[in-house]
Amino acid sequence: MTRLLILPGSTRTGAFSKQLAAAAAQLAAGVASQVTTLDLRDYGMPLYDGDLEAATGLPEGAVRLRSVLQAHDTLLFVTPEYNASIPAVLKNTLDWLSRPNPAEPGVSVFRGKVAALLASSPGALGGLRALEHLRQVLRNLGLLVLTEQFALGHAGSAFAPDGSLVDGKQAATVRGVVERLLKVAAALAG
Repeated sequence: MTRLLILPGSTRTGAFSKQLAAAAAQLAAGVASQVTTLDLRDYGMPLYDGDLEAATGLPEGAVRLRSVLQAHDTLLFVTPEYNASIPAVLKNTLDWLSRPNPAEPGVSVFRGKVAALLASSPGALGGLRALEHLRQVLRNLGLLVLTEQFALGHAGSAFAPDGSLVDGKQAATVRGVVERLLKVAAALAG
């Protein structure tokens, strides 16, 4: 059993990526030993600025988030699509987390971790273009990113009142991505 961290890439209340993250967490319950879903709003970080980093080091939110990441084996990123790419808040978070932490010399919070990707969008493509950009960034950070992924199109009508996905095939696909993620992580750890 592995510890799964779900990272929605939006801070907006009611964001489709947050809704999809919550549905994925429900589907992962019982499969992973621990499921944690983040809200990036809880880790507020300024826009990355090398001068700011040189003057004050990592922001407190980045230090706290690094600790959370280190406590989890697997990562499930759930991104919206903004202008055919990932949102600034998600990219900024990844930029800060990729910076060296003087308190932990040589430690990368991403190395050795396995990730899978989900996306959501009110459009028909469901965030497919954002998935490719996110995949490229995460691979560069040293993550093993699974080829399995899911893009939820027409997200505005995709969720039931209880937060689950209305379409059983979509729910099965998300569950399959999560199960594959956990299986690969277990095999690599074993």
